[in-house]
This record gives sequence, C-alpha cells and structure tokens, in this order.
Amino acid sequence: MAWAAFPFLPCGDATPALSEMPPMQRRRVDKLGRMALQVAWWCQQAQAHDVPLVFSSRHGDMARTYEMLCALAQGESLSPTHFGLSTHNAIAAQYSIARQLGGNYLCVSAGVTGAEAAVIEALALLANGNDEVLVVVYDCSLPDAYANYIDEPEAAYAWAVRLGRPGDDGSRFSLEVGGDPAGTSHQATNLLPHGLEVLGFLIGDQATLDFQENGRSWRWQRHA
Repeated sequence: MAWAAFPFLPCGDATPALSEMPPMQRRRVDKLGRMALQVAWWCQQAQAHDVPLVFSSRHGDMARTYEMLCALAQGESLSPTHFGLSTHNAIAAQYSIARQLGGNYLCVSAGVTGAEAAVIEALALLANGNDEVLVVVYDCSLPDAYANYIDEPEAAYAWAVRLGRPGDDGSRFSLEVGGDPAGTSHQATNLLPHGLEVLGFLIGDQATLDFQENGRSWRWQRHA
C-alpha cells in the first residue's frame, strides 16, 4: 500500500524461493514462473482446490522462447521439454499440477490490457456460478532484440487477487469499456507498465483509473 501511494518501477534480480513447490518440479520453473506461482500460492487458500484460475501475461516466458528461436536460426534441435515449458499455459499448468487442483484454469494474452482481459474472464466464471476466481497477472522485461517494439516501461512483476461477487465485505470495484473517439494509443509516458498501474489502483485509494489503448477506453472505479 505504501508503494501504491508512491509508486516506483521495480528493479532487481531477486527470485522467489517458492519453497511450497516440490524441489524437482521447482527446478523446471524459471524466474518468471516462480514469481507468478509464488503470488498465486500466497493468495489461494489451501482448502480452495476447485477455485478457477485466470493467468494473464502480455509476453509470457519470452526469454525462453527467444532462446529457442536463436537455436532454430543456428540449425540446432529443440528439447521437447524446453518447448513444453515455453507455451503460454505452462506456468499455470505447473501450478495446477503442483497443488493437485481440479478446477478450471485459463491463460490469456491480451497485449497491454492483459489485466482487464483477466478480470473479464473472471467475471464470466463468476457469472457461470463460481463463488470465487483467482487472477494472476505477471510479466518481465523482453530480451534486448525486441527493444524497438517496447511501448511501455518494463519490469519483472507478479500479483494475484481473489475476485468474488459483490457482497458486504471486501472492496468493491467495477470495470467499464467503451470506444475511444480520439483513437488514442497507449504510449510509454507513464512510470509503470499498465499491469502495475492496475495493481496500484486495486490496493491504493484512488477513486478511478482511466486508460485508452487501440481505440478503446477502460475505466476502473472503486465503490464504497
């Protein structure tokens, strides 16, 4: 909450211990996966084995993917295990296996508005009769080869929230989407990647968060 009041771009190379995961399985997960799984582990209640999951990342494990692309360019063969761990749903799958979860899980990649896409998926799951949904949003910096395509500040981060239907307890939020008449596109003028802007709103005290990107306008709103 102190960070939300005075936000800054996270930096550093620290990797979560993820001591909850068995060592043999933990070895298969790199830094990005450990970040996502650690916050998911901390946020999901131990007895909630059937709670659906929504994992959202703009780039996914791009470092691993880029490494394999370089190997292909040099005519080298790829490891099936390495490839399997690079797919966009691999991190969520490792979490589901490690915790022996029997519920539904989804993985989304929706560009800069990945946090909004994850919440929309969660709302659909709530409307389908689920009492709660665990949402995990995570990302990391791109390899240097993609520097010309970066359009927002970069940082390694992961956060998780449990979303439920509106009730008397907990915070209440709404998310609206509409057209952006000006067709404004998001530019890298902010301090934070948008995924962290959303986190700052959720745990902070600001009343609204507005965002325009690719002809769409998004509004987060806090309700008493």
